[in-house]
Amino acid sequence: MSSAERSEKQKLLVLLGPTAVGKTAYSLGIAKAWNAEIISGDSMQVYKGMDIGTAKLAPDEREGIPHHLIDLCEPSHPFSVSEFQERVRGLIDEIAGRGKLPFIVGGTGLYIESVCYDYQFSDIGADNDYRDRLQQLADTEGNEAVHALLRDVDPDSAQRLHPNDLRRIIRALEIFHLTGTTLSSQLARQTRTSPYELCLVGLTMDRQALYERLEQRIDAMMSQGLVTEVQRLLGSGIPRSSTAMQGLGYKEIVSYLEGECSLEEAIYRLKRDTRHFAKRQLSWFRHMKEIQWVDLEKTENFHENLAAIHGIIAGKFQVDLEYTSN
Repeated sequence: MSSAERSEKQKLLVLLGPTAVGKTAYSLGIAKAWNAEIISGDSMQVYKGMDIGTAKLAPDEREGIPHHLIDLCEPSHPFSVSEFQERVRGLIDEIAGRGKLPFIVGGTGLYIESVCYDYQFSDIGADNDYRDRLQQLADTEGNEAVHALLRDVDPDSAQRLHPNDLRRIIRALEIFHLTGTTLSSQLARQTRTSPYELCLVGLTMDRQALYERLEQRIDAMMSQGLVTEVQRLLGSGIPRSSTAMQGLGYKEIVSYLEGECSLEEAIYRLKRDTRHFAKRQLSWFRHMKEIQWVDLEKTENFHENLAAIHGIIAGKFQVDLEYTSN
């Protein structure tokens, strides 16, 4: 990219990586150094009242840094990637207009890519009768039966979507039903040209170390009251079939509360499914060739890793950054 092209594009910083890798802690240090405002790139943190299961940073833990797309809507709202894209586009303009750097932090690959590469979402429409038939199949034979249908016609989307992510599985099948083309093929045709001057930083670590962090996080969620949080959501009238309640940490606890499994089994499933989710995240990110990765295990010193991240950003944006870290 020439200097002229660079000057014409709005800078956009993105920090991504699998769940529990440590994005939140690093994001605060990055935002302070680069005068940034953080936009959550997590598809679940948009929901109000879903705090423990989404590892949401409390307002008093945000160290005065503005955070956007957190507590945006009620759990009954089916928040979508197209809505995320539309809102983030507006936020980028607003943040830049304040002289701040827009900074997306999260792990929902499709959501982040939709902004970075300006995906176009056509109005394919809906077939409610077809949706109802798939929902009835899930009710009678289980989500796996619907997931198997998707695996037959669109194995790439089936690999990306967990069998319990029923709403998105049904939508992927509906797209194939209505258009004759798969969701994955439509995504593959999307442009890889960004309207922004992008800096993509990824955090990674040894797989086993990541899994240990995942299990520790889940144990902490349980001690913080995840079961009570899910009870409250169900008690407020949020149906278990809603998009929000299909999230990791929620659907497993719902199964326990509905008497379908023991609490021990629910925790086992949550840890297992979260490990699988982290693998899917890493698989998705491998397709994003512009990511510059930081292995957090090369040094266990937080400030050395942070300095490496600052160096990547400074090199990408061709800006010198002077900062001190204690």
